[in-house]
Amino acid sequence: MNRHTPQLRELERAEHRVLAALRCVDATTGAVIGSGLQLSAPGARLVRNLSGLWVVHSVSTPASVAAHAESFNTPPATPALGSEDLIITVREASGRYLPRIASVALPRDPAPDNAEADDSLFHPVDIPLYPASHAPLVANWAELRISLRDSGSNDALGGALVRVVSDGEVLARGLTDWRGEALVPVAGIPVTTWSTQPGAVIVSEIDASIEIYFDPDSGQRTPATQVLAGRVPGALPLVNPSDIESARAGLPQVSQAITLAAGRPLHLNLGIALP
Repeated sequence: MNRHTPQLRELERAEHRVLAALRCVDATTGAVIGSGLQLSAPGARLVRNLSGLWVVHSVSTPASVAAHAESFNTPPATPALGSEDLIITVREASGRYLPRIASVALPRDPAPDNAEADDSLFHPVDIPLYPASHAPLVANWAELRISLRDSGSNDALGGALVRVVSDGEVLARGLTDWRGEALVPVAGIPVTTWSTQPGAVIVSEIDASIEIYFDPDSGQRTPATQVLAGRVPGALPLVNPSDIESARAGLPQVSQAITLAAGRPLHLNLGIALP
């Protein structure tokens, strides 16, 4: 070694394994939301990296999952992959998107050969965010605005899941806010399309249905008088849309047939009979 070449000495080593990467996306377009986000989870350290991903660096509980962050070369054998849920609260500062809860299954699969799998440590978890009622729209989107009430008390129902379905395919989803109001843009509807009805070659509308599901345990009821007075409650609705989706068959619900057309707004006032 040349006597003028400096020798390097290791003074400190910091190695850790990240536990997951999260990516917040616009529910209508799938575009990544790059700024204005606040993510939090009890006992967890979440940091936004230079790629715009939110990285779960560590968790405090359960201890078996926390140990994964300190095991760089060989992850612990327990707990089983995906057996523990990290509950994350997502808020967007401008109010363009509604707040929500998301659940991420830990630990993630660390095998490089499985990097393309949905449960891989190397595959970011997408968290769709749903627009608030004042969010901007694109001219050729179908614009659905829904007002949801309890058909008995007339209370506004916040935190309800809205689905737009056509031919068995979910075209769009949305959430109601504290006033029971939801904006659900539907993108990708062609200006004209081939008709399935006899006597027509092309049409400018498609048949669909609105489905709305409300979970009384997680949703929020606001008296109509409070909504009319514009008094915002101290806490806004905060639900996990995926949980509502999974349990929808057993939840109070309402549906209605609609027709959709590019660039055309549609306003619906709907009620759900709550137990």
